[in-house]
Amino acid sequence: MAGPDARESKIAPRELGGKHALPESNLTRLPNVLPKACGPLSEGVIRALTADPSDPPRSVPVHDDLGHPVDPLVDRDFQLALWMLYELHYRGFPGVPADLEWDPLLIAARQPMERAFEAAVRDLVGPIDWPAGGEQPKQPGVAVADRIFEATGSGALPELASFLQRRADVDHYRTYLARRAVYQLRESDPQSFVLPRLEGAPKAALAELQYDEYGGGQPSRLHATLFADALESLGMTTDVIPYVDQAPAATLAAVNVMSLFALNRRLRGAALGHLAAYEATSSVPCRMVALGARRLGLPDPVAAYFEEHVEADSVHEQVAVRDICGAFVDDNPAEAADVLFGVAASLAVDALAAEAILSPWRDMPEDVAQ
Repeated sequence: MAGPDARESKIAPRELGGKHALPESNLTRLPNVLPKACGPLSEGVIRALTADPSDPPRSVPVHDDLGHPVDPLVDRDFQLALWMLYELHYRGFPGVPADLEWDPLLIAARQPMERAFEAAVRDLVGPIDWPAGGEQPKQPGVAVADRIFEATGSGALPELASFLQRRADVDHYRTYLARRAVYQLRESDPQSFVLPRLEGAPKAALAELQYDEYGGGQPSRLHATLFADALESLGMTTDVIPYVDQAPAATLAAVNVMSLFALNRRLRGAALGHLAAYEATSSVPCRMVALGARRLGLPDPVAAYFEEHVEADSVHEQVAVRDICGAFVDDNPAEAADVLFGVAASLAVDALAAEAILSPWRDMPEDVAQ
């Protein structure tokens, strides 16, 4: 794997100001508190999570209760409420009772939100053409792998990564890392929920991939830890909550769709397809982002995080597409369309998240960061 560049950074962390900088006293981990509500759904979740245990249980409003249409893909209140409900299955929140993870009222609130979110994602990607021509292929795993490579191998350079490589300044990088942090500080955790839902070859291949994502047995090499190191080198907090508070709906949707797939056993194929598309479209953008970080002279851990993924994800691509998805479809041909749905969902929702970052930057003069 590509190692970190040993040269000294041109810019020390204390010199990195900008709109995402935190006071010197806050450079270590901040208290992990609940995000700030931004509407009735997220407010209802926060009320339920912070209610006095001796009080009567409080139900959480769902989107159908609001009296107006909600588009799950662009409604931040919807996505924030869903993110908090999902976070109960990950780290949870200090001061929030752990048994609320399976609270019947919270699960009852989450289920219709999940149905609306899944329907919106399916509308976004459109129908999945499988099997092509209506005839089941003799080697379904090979056919699905070919379809994944076709979907992810357009050859077009990703616009956001290209901007970061060639034109971005330090504040652009800080904004980009802040958006990425909502997932990267939990990197690979959603996919681990899928392991007990698999058997045989795809299970072994996913476990192999996850072992690498989790540092190959070295806690300091956990990819989430490497990302936290990058944040700290820029004087940014490693607590996820401030980044959730900044995140637009599309950023939260890109994270929530992973949890939607991973936490619902019927969508295990979609979870694997999402993983394959994520890995197959990671190596080239990571190389470009790392080059941009080197161009700006950012602290070494920033580029090192992305350089770690240049080689790793080029290997993971083959494992995820052939050894995980291909083997899974060979064993479960009836779930091939689910795998391809996960691929399409990954590409489409991640494109919305990238556009939310890039859109405000498009009109920047060409020579600003040359």
